[in-house]
Amino acid sequence: MTIEEVFFLAFTLLGGLALFLFGMQLMTEGLRAAAGERLRLIIYRSTGNRLAGLGLGTGLGFLMHSSATTVMTVGFINAGLLGLAQSVPVLMGANLGTTLSMQLISLKLTDYALVAVAIGFLVAAVAPSPLLGSIGRSLLGFGLLFMGMDLMSGAIEPHREALVPWLAAIEGTTWRGMLLGTAIAWLFTAVVQSSGATIGMTFVLISAGVFTSLEQVYPIVLGAHLGTTTTAIIATLGAGIEAKRGAAANLAFNFFNVALAVLAAPLFIAAMQATSADVVRQTANLHTAIMLVAAIALLPFTGLIAAALRRLVPSRQPVAAVSFLAPDLLRMPENALTAVIHEARRSLDILMLSLAAARGFAAAIGERRRPRTIGVNEQAVNEIRDATLAYLERLTRRYLSRRQRLLAQYLTHIASDVERIGDHLEHIVESLEAQRRMPNAAYDEQMQAGLMKLFDEARAVLEAARHSLDADAARFPDAAEALEAARDAFTERSQTIRQAVNDRVAAHEIEAIAGIYFSRQVISFDNMVRHCRMIAREQQQPFFALKPAKLDRIEPYSDEKRSPRKRRDATAARSE
Repeated sequence: MTIEEVFFLAFTLLGGLALFLFGMQLMTEGLRAAAGERLRLIIYRSTGNRLAGLGLGTGLGFLMHSSATTVMTVGFINAGLLGLAQSVPVLMGANLGTTLSMQLISLKLTDYALVAVAIGFLVAAVAPSPLLGSIGRSLLGFGLLFMGMDLMSGAIEPHREALVPWLAAIEGTTWRGMLLGTAIAWLFTAVVQSSGATIGMTFVLISAGVFTSLEQVYPIVLGAHLGTTTTAIIATLGAGIEAKRGAAANLAFNFFNVALAVLAAPLFIAAMQATSADVVRQTANLHTAIMLVAAIALLPFTGLIAAALRRLVPSRQPVAAVSFLAPDLLRMPENALTAVIHEARRSLDILMLSLAAARGFAAAIGERRRPRTIGVNEQAVNEIRDATLAYLERLTRRYLSRRQRLLAQYLTHIASDVERIGDHLEHIVESLEAQRRMPNAAYDEQMQAGLMKLFDEARAVLEAARHSLDADAARFPDAAEALEAARDAFTERSQTIRQAVNDRVAAHEIEAIAGIYFSRQVISFDNMVRHCRMIAREQQQPFFALKPAKLDRIEPYSDEKRSPRKRRDATAARSE
């Protein structure tokens, strides 16, 4: 090939791959939106049943692909909404589900790609409801996906004779070919963050005539299984130890199915060749069969897997607190409402960790990149808020007294206020990052001291907010008054610090741009404290009260309590 031919071939392939990935993303987002926002909470409901967890993970993997589902799952673990043992079947199902989506893609529907694009665009453009619009976008993505595959296949086909020697070393009949092909596919999948892209590219090479047998593509499928674990591992940077163990569980499952497939390669190849004469269909069936066999083999041992991971991935840090939102408590509304209060306090504990990390970032003047812990904790608080609102919604379907109905409303507002505190803390960190990229916006010693004082005063308010929701604070109005007093003290200090900075800006003692960034940060601090005050206002409502005996009887919803037998025992003990 000439240099010009190589150039156009390379960019045609890149363009086709980009179209394929964009179509896959659009299809996935459309299906997820059509299923509704509550889709993110389905994982949380798969409690105590391995088969249910596997089934839900499979469904989510089909809709969202394994990378997005595993990231969501480890996020749930980090938020304390999902136990490690409970997450293992979901992670297995996520990997299995994405193979089913590739089964759909393996169907030769290229001739209908433009039909799907046209209909999908029209439906998305004129849909009278969000549901139809989401379906239209999904159909549009489905068509674009096949157009990308067709574009890549058309570009490769004229040059397949030139490409065959380059790829001849990749084949599953020798150890060298198996290891080389697996390593290349592993690297490619890790880079594009999508096993679907790797399998889709394999379909293209088969359709173009570069690969002609299942033995050639066998190691590529295995490499895709390993590469897809990278996304979850990256997502746990800055997360708690249990989330890291969840990512390790996903990695261990894929290592197991790859090792199994290597050892049983002749059996898998013979079985899949018997399913179809088409190599594309054989590849899709192989992708599914390996995951399915591994999931069936490991599903009975999820508890042992979790225990082994805790030994293999040790940590000196204590495991983060887990959720109080036990489904069994919904039968006893007073206990369920108490659990929500504990959950709000748990969110404030997470935010106080983020505030400490943000203060450390602000104090380290030379640092330009925020600690990953802050973003991870913000996502955890968001997940807790969503789970809390869904929990309260389920509670309201039962009979509630007048006080309990109003208390459920107050707690809904508090859950949202706590989450908003995290948003404003995120704004402070974002402002600090932007300020440090501006040469003229550096803070002098006096401004830096004022910023540290704001962090310390804000911490005092958050501590008061947490205490107001503490199990010992049975008299909520009194605790709320203490919270308002802390908020008033912060406001007075904040105004004094801000005015001092404004006076120095006016006197040309500091750069105006530094004053702008400082003002933004003060406003975000004020908004954080304002939401704490709103929590206090909710607690001062006449019906914000619980039976004092209930406050210390709610325990975290641990892995052990998620098992059906122990859950029944705990329910019986509480009813006594």
